[in-house]
Amino acid sequence: MKHTKEIFDTLSRGGFISSNSVRQNVKRWYEAIEDEYEQYREYFDGIGFTLEAGNGYYFFSRSETKVELADKLERFSRWIDRLDFLKTFNSAFGSGFTFLKSNILEQMSSDIELKEKATKLYKEKLSLEEVVDKLVDDLEKAGFIELENELDALWKVTSAFHYIEELVDCLTVSEEVENEVIE
Repeated sequence: MKHTKEIFDTLSRGGFISSNSVRQNVKRWYEAIEDEYEQYREYFDGIGFTLEAGNGYYFFSRSETKVELADKLERFSRWIDRLDFLKTFNSAFGSGFTFLKSNILEQMSSDIELKEKATKLYKEKLSLEEVVDKLVDDLEKAGFIELENELDALWKVTSAFHYIEELVDCLTVSEEVENEVIE
């Protein structure tokens, strides 16, 4: 097994390893895991980490206490708002999508709904430019986007973005099923 340390360092901090990363080393790690998934899964399981495969990405999961789960649900609710904002900005926002911060700011200047959603993303009072900067920073820290072209400041959405989309889809399906039972 190759790159075990690098893979562990990335995933143990809550990161993702995406198939469409702009970084060559991350692509190599993805391919290494893909080629020997069972060996990596067993190895990490042996040291207390659960390697999970998503749609074009890998991550660690773990069992959590009720307190940890409550905190995670709070963070998740913030990501629902961010996802809603991003899909309002552009319904195609997803894996492989590229954008500039200025694209978002331009659209907010003419789209009242997008501007309203932006003001609700963060508790503190921020200018629209600060909201976009903070959102991009949060997306990058989570591993959902990477800077593809530093010169143009072009950002690319990684496959890991499927993670948050799939979580929201699960929530939507659960709500639909619940509504069907009630009616």
